[in-house]
Amino acid sequence: QVQLVESGGGLVQAGGSLRLSCVASGRTFSSYYMGWFRQAPGKEREFVAVISWSGGRTYYADSVKGRFTISRDNAKNTVYLHMNSLKPEDTAVYYCAAALRWEEYDYWGQGTQVTVSS
Repeated sequence: QVQLVESGGGLVQAGGSLRLSCVASGRTFSSYYMGWFRQAPGKEREFVAVISWSGGRTYYADSVKGRFTISRDNAKNTVYLHMNSLKPEDTAVYYCAAALRWEEYDYWGQGTQVTVSS
């Protein structure tokens, strides 16, 4: 069982930056792919970014490529999402998730709200 707790959301002006954190419980954090997803009001949840076990591979949605960076610190059981050049359309609840197998997410956090004002 893995429990995920996100933090770092908030209100920011367009063009600003935020860093989201997701802390995982358990001893096997380094065995999981870690992903970030988001869900805006009235929209389906969408993929944002994913990072491999070691951090050596990362993938991003086209909408955030070049602006967001995913990273992880396995010693701290933490995955981060660094968000720069934020846009109002980035407003959403952001969730982190853990997957033992590629794209098969087993565990989800409760989410953290990001609001970008224009």
